[in-house]
Amino acid sequence: MFLTGRIATHDGAPVPSDLLVERVCNNRTRQEVYASPHGDFSMQLGSRADSFPEASVDSTSSYSTLRKDPSMGISRRELTKCELRASASGFHPRVVSLLDVDPSGSSIDVGVIVVERGTKVKGTTLSAIPYKAPKDARKAYEKGVQAEKNGKLDDAHKYLETAVEIYPSSANAWFRLGTVLQKQDQMDAARKAYTQATTIDSKFLPPYLSLASMAYQTGNWTEVLTLTDHILELDPLNHAAVTNYILDLDPVNYAGAYFYNAMANYNLNKFEDAERSALKAEHLDLLTHFPQLHLLLAEIFARKNNYAIAIAEIQTYLALAPHAKDAEQAREQLAKLEKLNGTSVN
Repeated sequence: MFLTGRIATHDGAPVPSDLLVERVCNNRTRQEVYASPHGDFSMQLGSRADSFPEASVDSTSSYSTLRKDPSMGISRRELTKCELRASASGFHPRVVSLLDVDPSGSSIDVGVIVVERGTKVKGTTLSAIPYKAPKDARKAYEKGVQAEKNGKLDDAHKYLETAVEIYPSSANAWFRLGTVLQKQDQMDAARKAYTQATTIDSKFLPPYLSLASMAYQTGNWTEVLTLTDHILELDPLNHAAVTNYILDLDPVNYAGAYFYNAMANYNLNKFEDAERSALKAEHLDLLTHFPQLHLLLAEIFARKNNYAIAIAEIQTYLALAPHAKDAEQAREQLAKLEKLNGTSVN
């Protein structure tokens, strides 16, 4: 069962990036998710997606029993004893009771929760730079984006170059130009365009991720680490204990950022940091864009002699990518781990 809703600000401003939605039952936090940039949020109740922060679980409560059995979830009757709490820096917390919700369907929509700003917080307003672009620059940008969607890369290249020539202060236009250049295999030019976007706006994260991906392809681990550290420093999940599986609704693919960060840390022999980022990537990568992540986790857990988990990670990788170039090598590693774990079958 899903619990969904949307957060809106009383003055119509964008929701802050650290807007946290908590499900609180009997004065104890049972589940936490961050709202998307558009204010939407979704909580999957029950199973492993129903999180119970360790510090808040009462060992004598019924929730303690539920946690021991991951196949069980919160009962619908118990849900009426809960409330939702929305909070963010600079805003008054808003609490909504779930007493009157109708849990008869497969999902519950609590509607719109409006939060009011407490004090004006620096950095919460949108930059006006993108909206100051001259009409010709905006028109060229829009044509470039459309041409790229239609697969007309030469036209997209021409339009986006026109956009940045007319208005060179648009980080978004430089980023889209870099994307087109990369698709045209003009890697040096793409890198320059991405870098220009980061110079204009250090909080605009997509070009950082593109640069990290390019550095990952060349094995420049120090650069990958620098770029992804910048991205994750601005990710609210990087400052929270993530123990459940999360649907990432952000336009920046944080799963990729955590994956690249984990790979960089691992190759730079920072194994604890690698494990931390890899586990967060696993919680975010529900659409399995990065099956190699499971090979990395297998390596990490094998180093700790935790062969059972390492085996499960390789099995997951093979299930996701059975025909990968390194599939046979992964099967050989699986056999070795099974032997070490005493589970090999003769």
